Amino acid sequence: MNDVDRTVPTAEVGRLARAVLDAVGSVVVGKRDALELVLAGILAGGHVLLEDLPGLGKTLTARSFAQALGLDFRRLQFTPDLLPADVTGSFLYDQRSGDFSFRAGPVFTNLLLADEINRTPPKTQSALLEAMQEKQVSVEGVTYRLDEPFHVLATANPIEYEGTYPLPEAQLDRFLLRVSFGYPDHEEEWEVLRRRIGRRREEADIKPVVDAATLRAMQAALEDVVVEDSIGRYIVQLTSATREHPSVLVGASPRGSLALLLLARARAVFAGRDYVVPEDVKEVAAPALAHRITLRPEMWLRRVDPSFVVGEVLDQTPAPASGALPSYAAGRPGR
Repeated sequence: MNDVDRTVPTAEVGRLARAVLDAVGSVVVGKRDALELVLAGILAGGHVLLEDLPGLGKTLTARSFAQALGLDFRRLQFTPDLLPADVTGSFLYDQRSGDFSFRAGPVFTNLLLADEINRTPPKTQSALLEAMQEKQVSVEGVTYRLDEPFHVLATANPIEYEGTYPLPEAQLDRFLLRVSFGYPDHEEEWEVLRRRIGRRREEADIKPVVDAATLRAMQAALEDVVVEDSIGRYIVQLTSATREHPSVLVGASPRGSLALLLLARARAVFAGRDYVVPEDVKEVAAPALAHRITLRPEMWLRRVDPSFVVGEVLDQTPAPASGALPSYAAGRPGR
């Protein structure tokens, strides 16, 4: 059967997703909520920005998801001297054939770990833009398609950290969501040490739970998750409210509304449902919208965080209570 013809029921997607999370959770300790957000971003077909201080498991998380999902994986360390061609690839002269041949860069993979993406200048950061949005790479006027699935998990240190370059707004907007892990508590940190002692080696290997073809079928199954009109309008109201908030200079774009829709569908599947409820939207609102908001300069002086703005928007926007079927599903049997 052709990969694109494979179908996976939404209930099975939820079971497989929980199995993937359990596998990753056997290595990454105590971050279940954050891991669910990362997997939701992958299932929704997007790219994930892992932003936190060094040493909190960002790189380990990306590698663990690649292993559990059975994906081809490459890691690219972003440094101040990295060139765009180091990301996309370049043409090299072949002395035997007397012609130029294309040597693919690390972006030609299923899951790319762009490690410390904000340690490289904006010109190299932008080399990922076309690949992330169009899933293709153009080199010397020639366009190369990237095989699906293709996802970028980028790690970044906080902007205030020494030796970093702020990500441009255009590139931030390409990430479906931004996730932070935070420091573990004492018991979680001891569990990290205990597992390391038990392994007797540094690396931790995870057996694949699914493969690339199954992941694509899981992603396609999310299209069957029902989003009724009241939920869709609620999503639009939330995103629009970020543009009208007094602390905001530039609010979330319609791409933010789309991110809320896609991530809420994934959260619904995690909960064993084939329909979205307002709580699904609320749970993903801050990760999906906060990095798309530009605050007024005076708000930075007051140390106002964009996540706080999203929280205020959630508090001020009434959630729907409608049980009607969506207009696009007219004639569809009830749940």
